[in-house]
Amino acid sequence: MRNYFSRIVLMLGNVVTGLSILGPAGMLADLARGLHVGIHDTGLLVTYGAIVLCIGSPVMAWLTTRVDRRVLLVATLAILAAGQAASALTSNYYVILLLRVGMLAIGAIYTPQAAATVALIVQDRERPSAIAFVFLGWSIAIAGGLPLVTLIATHFGWQAVYGTLAAIAAIVAALLFVVLPKGLQGHPLSPQSFVTIAHSKRIMLILLVTLLQTSGQFTVFIYLAPLLHALTGAGPAVAGGFFAFYGVVGLVGNVVASGIVTKFGTQKTLALFMASTLLGLTLWSVGAGWLVAMGAGIFFWAFGFAAINSMQQARLVAAAPDLASASVALNTSVLYVGQAIGSAIGGLLFAHEYFHLVGYVGAAFVALACAVLAATWETAKRRQT
Repeated sequence: MRNYFSRIVLMLGNVVTGLSILGPAGMLADLARGLHVGIHDTGLLVTYGAIVLCIGSPVMAWLTTRVDRRVLLVATLAILAAGQAASALTSNYYVILLLRVGMLAIGAIYTPQAAATVALIVQDRERPSAIAFVFLGWSIAIAGGLPLVTLIATHFGWQAVYGTLAAIAAIVAALLFVVLPKGLQGHPLSPQSFVTIAHSKRIMLILLVTLLQTSGQFTVFIYLAPLLHALTGAGPAVAGGFFAFYGVVGLVGNVVASGIVTKFGTQKTLALFMASTLLGLTLWSVGAGWLVAMGAGIFFWAFGFAAINSMQQARLVAAAPDLASASVALNTSVLYVGQAIGSAIGGLLFAHEYFHLVGYVGAAFVALACAVLAATWETAKRRQT
């Protein structure tokens, strides 16, 4: 029973982490006005944060390899709470940027180590579904969190958002301290662990899929609200509705993935949801300017969003269980690299008013990810990935 509650709270920690990372996307316009900067500059809060996250994830995995998992994860959420609280007390763009960089350097720990931790407390056959469950937190952050961010920012101001996120992070940190077992230790890591991963063609191709599909999705996702306004004239209420719709469908997709992965395997499940995301981004691009078509695109895109990342983490754990802490950390690092690439490209296109092109560029990245998976399908099948 305690392990069951541990899974739930580990998942809630991903809600906190997801909102800490993606929060600015739900209040870009309010932040830009409050900090007296442009939309592109506000988007850079995500880009720079992603750069820090991509470096911090593997480095912190190595530096904290011998730290008790409960202590590590609780401390990570406590630092996120402190960073959010401090952000609520300033209105200077550069101070908020520095605070964000600092808290996310530590926050990089949570998602990969939560996945590695849940793998320690469940049986081998339950690992894919348990990892998928923990990753549901990201879907919930988008489904409920980002619309809440938009609502609070619109009616109470962006500083109230940071205060709310700080309180939520502190509560989840306390819950995690109560329910997570003591003495959980991952497999010891060393720099050689990362060298071993670098020489594994199988693992590197999995990471390449993560890089490409994440770059594609975040080219569009970070600028979802301003793109809706630019293409259709839609306001914050519609943007909040789209975020909620995206998150709910992503949550459903991840639940479906966790339910079918045992029967179909991670590779087939991954292919199904990647195809859904590619279809969704294509529909968004072709139907840009027409809310119904864009909504249909969001449905298929979101259905694959969280499931893809869950299956990628499950594939890495299965590929090399002893290296899971390192490989999942690297996957998270690559995911953040993709966020940085996507948000930078999307911001550049938005700044030059290439609003329709944003979706096509995102779809092209996801198509390349599908091509990598297809090109390695036979090899992956022989190796039972």
